[in-house]
Amino acid sequence: MSDFEEYLFSKKIDAEKFKASESDRFYEWNTLFQQLHPESFTAQKKFLINDVRRRYLLQVPK
Repeated sequence: MSDFEEYLFSKKIDAEKFKASESDRFYEWNTLFQQLHPESFTAQKKFLINDVRRRYLLQVPK
């Protein structure tokens, strides 16, 4: 699992669904994430991350 996928997991985003549905955005964000500190990435993408989380919410078994 890449650092970016671990980051998405921490934000409760299903990386596989995100990658399958919006691969261009996924790879763009992955590239940017590798260049920034995670907090800087979050600050830049905060509102977009919330939108992506709503669409690709990670289902964690209870």
